[in-house]
Amino acid sequence: MSKLDSAQTPRPAPGPGAGSPGGRVIAVLGPTNTGKTYLAMERMLAHRTGMVGFPLRLLARENYDKVVKAKGAAAVALVTGEEKIIPATPRYWICTVESMPLDRPVEFLCVDEIQLCADPERGHIFTDRLLHARGGAETMFLGSDTARPLIQKLVRGVEVISRPRFSNLSYAGHKKLTRLPPRSAIVAFSVTEVYQLAEMVRRSRGGTAVVMGALSPRTRNAQVAMYQAGDVDYLVATDAIGMGLNMDVDHVWFARLNKFDGHSPRRLRAPEVAQIAGRAGRHLSDGTFGTTWDCAPLDEETVEAVESHTFPPQTAFFYRNSDLDFRSLPNLLRSLDERPPSPVLIRAREADDQQALLALSKEEEVAKLVRRQSDLRLLWEVCQVPDFRKVMSDQHTRLLGQIYRHLMSPAGRLPDDWVAGQVDRLDRTEGDIDALVARIAHVRTWTYVSHRADWLAKPREWQEKTRAIEDRLSDMLHERLTQRFVDKRSAGLVKSLRDGRDLLGAVAGDGAVLVEGHAVGRMDGLRFTLDAEVAPDDQRALMTAARRALKDEVGNRVTRLEQAGDEAFALDDHAILTWEGAPAGRLVPGALVLEPQVKPLHDELLDSSQRERVRARLTAWLRAHITRNLAPLVRLETADLTGPGRGIAFQVAEGLGALPRPPLDPLIRTLTREQRRDLAKLGIRLGFSHVFLPQLSKPKAVSLRALLWAVKHGHALPAPVPPPGRVSIPAAGPNGLLEAVGYPRVGPRAIRVDMLDRLEKELATRGAAGPIASVADLTSLLGCSTEELAGVLEVLGWKQRPPTEDGQPGPWARSGRAKRQQRRQEERKAAPVDPDNPFAVLQRLAG
Repeated sequence: MSKLDSAQTPRPAPGPGAGSPGGRVIAVLGPTNTGKTYLAMERMLAHRTGMVGFPLRLLARENYDKVVKAKGAAAVALVTGEEKIIPATPRYWICTVESMPLDRPVEFLCVDEIQLCADPERGHIFTDRLLHARGGAETMFLGSDTARPLIQKLVRGVEVISRPRFSNLSYAGHKKLTRLPPRSAIVAFSVTEVYQLAEMVRRSRGGTAVVMGALSPRTRNAQVAMYQAGDVDYLVATDAIGMGLNMDVDHVWFARLNKFDGHSPRRLRAPEVAQIAGRAGRHLSDGTFGTTWDCAPLDEETVEAVESHTFPPQTAFFYRNSDLDFRSLPNLLRSLDERPPSPVLIRAREADDQQALLALSKEEEVAKLVRRQSDLRLLWEVCQVPDFRKVMSDQHTRLLGQIYRHLMSPAGRLPDDWVAGQVDRLDRTEGDIDALVARIAHVRTWTYVSHRADWLAKPREWQEKTRAIEDRLSDMLHERLTQRFVDKRSAGLVKSLRDGRDLLGAVAGDGAVLVEGHAVGRMDGLRFTLDAEVAPDDQRALMTAARRALKDEVGNRVTRLEQAGDEAFALDDHAILTWEGAPAGRLVPGALVLEPQVKPLHDELLDSSQRERVRARLTAWLRAHITRNLAPLVRLETADLTGPGRGIAFQVAEGLGALPRPPLDPLIRTLTREQRRDLAKLGIRLGFSHVFLPQLSKPKAVSLRALLWAVKHGHALPAPVPPPGRVSIPAAGPNGLLEAVGYPRVGPRAIRVDMLDRLEKELATRGAAGPIASVADLTSLLGCSTEELAGVLEVLGWKQRPPTEDGQPGPWARSGRAKRQQRRQEERKAAPVDPDNPFAVLQRLAG
C-alpha cells in the first residue's frame, strides 16, 4: 500500500521542543487579510520542490489552479481525500492537511491555519503536522497569533514573523436584515437558519448566494462565483467562510453568536468571531462587521479584541498519537489513546475513524478476519473512509464493515457489481435541496473510495463515474439553491443598474412590461404597476430600471395623450380622470368650486416637463367637460352683467346653481327691471325661498355638481346624490351637499329646488283666499308620505288647525311667524332704497 493513500503515516512522536533537522522553520502569524497565503505560495515557488496543506479541499483546488497557471499542469499535483491529480514527476504538491503525502521529500513545506491545532475535531491532525511535517530547506506554518506561545514551546528554534492586517476592520453595530448594505455576508450556524435567512434576503434584496460546509466543493464554488460575479450582492453562510475562502466581502453580519460544537451549543469566542469577521475587506479595502436579525449587539470587550486583533493565547493543542501499534486490535486501540508527551497537549476526543474502529472491532466476523498486521492496517485504512454526512451513523459503520469484508475476500477487491449498486442509486437529480445534499455526501464517500487504487479493479473508471455523478448532483443543487434563493429578475436588473448601461425595455400588447427580458410589471395608460411579488426593498431599484428602460415608451404615450380627442377621456365618481380607460389624474381643490386643479397620477416615470404636459391636457379636457355639462353655470362667469346682477350671478355660480334667497335680498331689491330680465335670460330664477338655475336639475348635472362640491370641501368620494328622477329624498347626508346640488332640506325631506319653488307657489296661490282646506294632493307632487308633507309644511310656515266638529282634518293656515315674515318682506319691497347702501352705490356706478 502506498503511503500516499494513508491519512495517518506512522512515525515516532517527538517530545516537546522538537527541532527541525531539515532546515529553517518559520511561523507566519497574524489576523486575516495579511497576505500570509500569498507569501507562502511565493516562497514555495521560489524552491525547486514544495508542498502546502490547506484546511479545505476548496482552498486546495483554488491554489492548485493558480500554481498550474504559473508552472504548468505537469509540475503540480493535487491531493485531497476525494481527488488526486498526480502527474509523472510533480514538483509541487497542493493538498488538504489530512492528505499531505509526508513521505515525499520536498524543499519547502507549509501548513495553513495552524491554529486549528486547538480544534476539537481536527486539531490532532494539525498538531501532528506541526510536530512532524518538515521541508528539507524551509518549513512554514501560517495561522493566528494566538498559537504563538504553544508553537514556540513545541517547535524548537522556530522563527515567528508577525503580519499586520492590510486593512482596517471596524464594528458597525446592529442593523436590520432588510437594511444591510451590498457585498455583505450573513453568518448563521445551522442549515435551517441559513435557509431561513436566505429566503428573507431573497424577498428583501432579490437574491443571495449560499455557502455551507454541507455543500459539495463544486456547489460552493458555483455559489461563490455567482456572488463574485455580482449576480447577487449578498451571501448567507455558515462559519465555513471563515477558513480562507477568498471573496470580495465588504461587510460580515452575525445572525447568531452561538454554535453547536459537536457536543453542545456554546457562544463563539472572540478569536472565532475575528476569524469570520476578518473575511470583510480585501487587501487594502477596509471592512466592517456587526450583528443582524435577532442577534444582540456584540459586547464592548469582544469588539475591542476583534478590532485590535488582540486575543488570549491558546493554552492547549489537541493530540493523538500517530506512532500506532498494529500488532493487535487491542494494541491499536490502546496506542490511539496514548497520553500526550507534553502538558500543553491534550488527548483528542475519539474521531470518526477511531469510533468506527471501535465499533467494527466488536463485530465477531470482522475480528476473525484480522490475523496479521497488514489485515489490521487495512482495517484502520477502511475506518478512515469519511462519512461526509457528518453523522457517523450505524449505516456508515455497516458500509465500512462490508468494504472490509470484500477487501479481505480471496479477490482482494471491491466487486464491481456491488460498487455499481451502491453508486447507481445515487445517480438521481430529482428531489429537494436536502435530498441532493444527502446524495452528494454519499457519493463523495465513494469518490474517496475510488481513489484507493488497490481496492478496485478499475479505479480510474470509478473515479470518473463518481466524479461525474457528484458534478451532476452539485450542478443541480446549485440550480435548486439559485431557484429558491435568487430572484433573477431583481438581481439581474440591480446588477445592470450598477453597471450603468442602457436597459432594453418593451411593452407587450397586453400591457406587460419587460426590462432586459424580465417581466417587471405592466403599463395601463401612463400607469406603471410593479409585479405584486416584488419585495418592498426592491421596488426602488426596479422603478429605476423601468424608468430608464421605458423612457422612449413613456414619451410616446405622453404625446398620444396630448393629441387624443376628448372622447378618450372620462371623469369617474371618485374624481379620477382616465385616459383610454386608465387612471391619469385626479381632481384636487382649486380657488373656485368650478375650477378644481388636476394632479397627474402615477407619474413616477414622467419628468417634470412631461408631467406638466399631461396636467395641461387633462385640465383642458376637464374645463370642456364642465362647460358641456354645467353650461348655465359657466355662462354666469362671462355674462355681461352690471351692478347687483353680477353679484347675484357670482354667488349663484359659487353655490353651484342654488342659494337661499334671504341673504341675496339686499341685492335683489336693488335690481332694475332690465337687470332682472338679464338674469332671467341666463336662466336664473328668483324663487320664493331660493335663487336657482332650474336647468341644472338633470341627473348628469346633479352628479357633477356633487363631485365638484366634494372635491372643493374635501369630502369622501363618491358623493351621495339623489337617484335620477326623484324630486325629493329623505333629508340625510353631509351638510351642504344636498343644498349644493339643488335639493334644499325642508324638514324631513330634501326637495329639488324647482319643485320646492312650485310647492311654495301652489301654497301661496291656494292660501291667498284664506286657510287651505286640503293638501293631500301635494304628497304626489313631492313623492312623500302625508306625515312627511306635514313636516315640510310646518317648516315652510304653515300650521294645521284642529279638526272640524264633524271630525274632518283641520285646514292649513299661515302661522303667525310666517305672516310677520311676509309682512316684513312686503315692507322691504315697498321701502325706498337707502342711497348709502353699498348695492345702491354699485348700481349707480354700473349705470
